[in-house]
Amino acid sequence: MLRSKLKQLVKPINDKLIKIRIRNKPKIFGIGNNKTGTTSLKTAMKNLGYVVGEQRPAERMLEDWAQRDFKRIVKHCLTGEFFQDFPFSKPYTFVVLDHEFPSSKFILTVRDSPEQWYNSLTKFHAKKWGKGGRVPTKEDLQEATYLWKGWPWDINRANYDTPEDDPYNKEMLIEHYINHINNVIEYFRHRPDDLLILNVAEKGAYKKLGEFLGKQVEQEDFPWENKTVDIKSK
Repeated sequence: MLRSKLKQLVKPINDKLIKIRIRNKPKIFGIGNNKTGTTSLKTAMKNLGYVVGEQRPAERMLEDWAQRDFKRIVKHCLTGEFFQDFPFSKPYTFVVLDHEFPSSKFILTVRDSPEQWYNSLTKFHAKKWGKGGRVPTKEDLQEATYLWKGWPWDINRANYDTPEDDPYNKEMLIEHYINHINNVIEYFRHRPDDLLILNVAEKGAYKKLGEFLGKQVEQEDFPWENKTVDIKSK
């Protein structure tokens, strides 16, 4: 009983010390779209000793991001050193964070091709939310539960301007994927030291990450994380 109470007391103290330790440290943001190897990147960052921000609280800020209100998102970034997936993987966020956290670094994860990314995304969502393994419909997404019932539909609407009867319209989602990559590259065009474009499936990708972060790493390649069919993805 006493040991349990001590653990309850120590955890808030440890959490507070971690926040103090990392508050003024440069941030690293994974800004590649979901299903571009972000789970593998998160695991690598943990292994390299970075404090990874919690994903669920950030994902709850869906409406904030949709309204381009970044106050809570910026505050959340004080709780860790590395952040990825929504809303960090979405347009506009990286621009705000670049201004709020000078000296930060950004990692844009990509796939071999837009087609590969689209296939990975739709297969993953079909497995999670599609009835009978189909690509989810509007009704499937509205009935699905993640953070709350209908969250998958809410985030689909926030992310994409696809027709409601075709929420995974291939042409439009691929255009979204390409535009995000191009916008990130253009933004950092004159600051190559601040942006790493990374395909975690490529040979030597892990070493490339280590060099970007100024870390010595022994392995050359990424371990497989969150594998979908025959590809690394998240």
